[in-house]
Amino acid sequence: MDQKLDELYTHVLPALESKKNEFHLYGYTVVTERGLWDYLVQKKWRRKDISNMRPYEIVQDLFKLSPAQFMTYTQTEAQRNSSAFPELSEEERAILFSPRKSN
Repeated sequence: MDQKLDELYTHVLPALESKKNEFHLYGYTVVTERGLWDYLVQKKWRRKDISNMRPYEIVQDLFKLSPAQFMTYTQTEAQRNSSAFPELSEEERAILFSPRKSN
């Protein structure tokens, strides 16, 4: 992670902790602050210039996150990174798990 992302992470860490605690109340006890941050960076903001985002935008996106969205992401990532499909090549796996393009 670059320095600007590290600074943003540190700045919004209390909000990440709050969201993690909310997920724990719902029974999702394996959720971590870093896991939530990775979701935001890799999924939610994959096409944004994160270094220019304001802290309130980050917190807003974080607080909108539902357990279903996060768990879907973690399950997809686990499948993408596993050897559950040994008959598929890396290229085929990338195509299978690539985001759909909206029309």
